[in-house]
Amino acid sequence: SHTIDVELDDERHTLEGVSYIEYTNNSDTDLGFIWFHLWPNAYKNNSTALCKQKVENGSTALFYAKESERGHISDLDFKVNGKMVRWDYHPEHIDICKLILNKPVKAGETVYISTPFTVKIPDAKFSRLGHIGQSYMITQWYPKPAVYDNNGWHIMPYLSQGEFYSENGSFDVSITLPNNYTVGSTGDLQNKSEIERINLLSEISDTITNFGTDMSFPKSEETKKTIRYIQKNIHDFGWFADKRYHILQGSVELPYSGRKVYLYTMFTNNEAHLWKNSIEYMRDAIYYYSLWNGDYPFNHCTAVDGTIAAGGGMEYP
Repeated sequence: SHTIDVELDDERHTLEGVSYIEYTNNSDTDLGFIWFHLWPNAYKNNSTALCKQKVENGSTALFYAKESERGHISDLDFKVNGKMVRWDYHPEHIDICKLILNKPVKAGETVYISTPFTVKIPDAKFSRLGHIGQSYMITQWYPKPAVYDNNGWHIMPYLSQGEFYSENGSFDVSITLPNNYTVGSTGDLQNKSEIERINLLSEISDTITNFGTDMSFPKSEETKKTIRYIQKNIHDFGWFADKRYHILQGSVELPYSGRKVYLYTMFTNNEAHLWKNSIEYMRDAIYYYSLWNGDYPFNHCTAVDGTIAAGGGMEYP
């Protein structure tokens, strides 16, 4: 289980956070160490596995990137059950580290891991974590335990192909950022005031017939808000933030359970003409996937028009 408090600095393009992890050893083996993924470090220099893969695939943008365009995770200070532990980077991959435990986590035992962290958000032109100006795509952004299963540890550097073998768990994430940002996120939004704000923005978006072409960023408000999201039984958490988002919303009744799922789409003026009927597309997608594969398990589904280099689309729980 993850509890994360994080603040976005949209002038320095950084995240300042603290992560608290409740880690249960469900294996029948005592664990003397725990591997962690530190995937923002994939963007740190031109010798990472991501950069090498990019070059192999014909892209040298990350290899020759300016320092201002790169990203990384820093200021880590791991504690286990409140006590400092030694940790080391993987000998080959700076986006993986190993926590050497003061005493093993026995089979069936739970330990509590915590660390502060700072993420310098890279340019979004490389992969799935990044920003274009003050538009943010925050994915693979927090220290994440690697999976230990019947085949042992699965440690892997971040690559554009493949990043989703992660431990299942629960997330309680609080995000602090300037008041006029709109956030699309994993999890159920807990703040009544922010739900009311989204409802109001969606009412306004509903009335717009000509969205225009202005793509400039409005000035960030001085006052900040902290919005909180909770979700159980998922393997990852991503969020997207922009001050320019239009919002449309609707709902769909699932074919088997009859449960109602709430739908949101968030988009800028850039391709608004393609997004003006997006709730209709969302409704069909959720309904028919549910009809053919079993009812969608979550309370809402959000589609966000981002600017990630991944191209045709990316999925996060």
